Amino acid sequence: MPAPAYLTQHQNRFLEELLDWLRIPSVSADPAFHGDVLRAAEFLKEKLTAAGAQNVALCATAGNPIVYGEYFVGADKPTVLVYGHYDVQPADPYELWTSPPFNPVIKNEKIYARGACDDKGQAYMHVKALEVLRAEGEVPCNLKFMLEGEEEIGSNNLAIFVRENKEKLRADVILISDTGIIANDVPSIEVGLRGLSYHEVEVTGPNRDLHSGLYGGAVANPINALCDMISSLHDAQRRITIPGFYDQVTELSPAERAAMAEAPFSEQEFAQSIGLPAAVGEAGYTTPERTGIRPTLDVNGIW
Repeated sequence: MPAPAYLTQHQNRFLEELLDWLRIPSVSADPAFHGDVLRAAEFLKEKLTAAGAQNVALCATAGNPIVYGEYFVGADKPTVLVYGHYDVQPADPYELWTSPPFNPVIKNEKIYARGACDDKGQAYMHVKALEVLRAEGEVPCNLKFMLEGEEEIGSNNLAIFVRENKEKLRADVILISDTGIIANDVPSIEVGLRGLSYHEVEVTGPNRDLHSGLYGGAVANPINALCDMISSLHDAQRRITIPGFYDQVTELSPAERAAMAEAPFSEQEFAQSIGLPAAVGEAGYTTPERTGIRPTLDVNGIW
């Protein structure tokens, strides 16, 4: 299917606009970048308005604003709510970047910059899609946009905003382009995502640093105790040993698992892409199943 004429005519402008947005270091986790986060929100508001959205606004929260906009075709049409975020992860350590993280470069038809694919690229794609559809005269549904600036720090104010704006956000479908795809040439739709629960465990020991020559072997080392705790979280089959952990986990039917298996996936390419000899996980499940339909428990920081 050929690209719409309007898209072809304006694709260079679309790209330059996205690159300009990527140059704004909207790092929500660092207060030093707060002004840039607000600047990224203003940029998005401006471009959403230019694309033809109505009632575009920066909706105040206790933290960073949520950019909202809408476009109505008719009451007889379905409504799609587009979700995305304009904040990005910190770029540290900067010395490991081969090009500056907030000075985007294009290599091999890929944009290299912080936020290019998480999530400014996807969010901007939807804004430009509205512009193209309007120009082509074929917007098929009502659209609402809700783009936040705190996704990378836990979305603390998103739930509050949603509860307080149920009618404004009412929709038939929510479209989230902040996940993954099987491959660039394999259109993929995520129909469900695993949630997250973070916990911090602190292990303390003696009341001061102890000399190993005097106390070693007679005192429990907090690091060793923590390693024992971590190693006990999984059994030999890589199943999680916490009582009740699987109680509310839905098991997919054989037919559903067979349907999942139809998606193209190479175990060898997966392992090679991360520089490991093989994938490891819960026995009895494939790698796509382990990463898609099974719960996990991991340690993502230790100090």
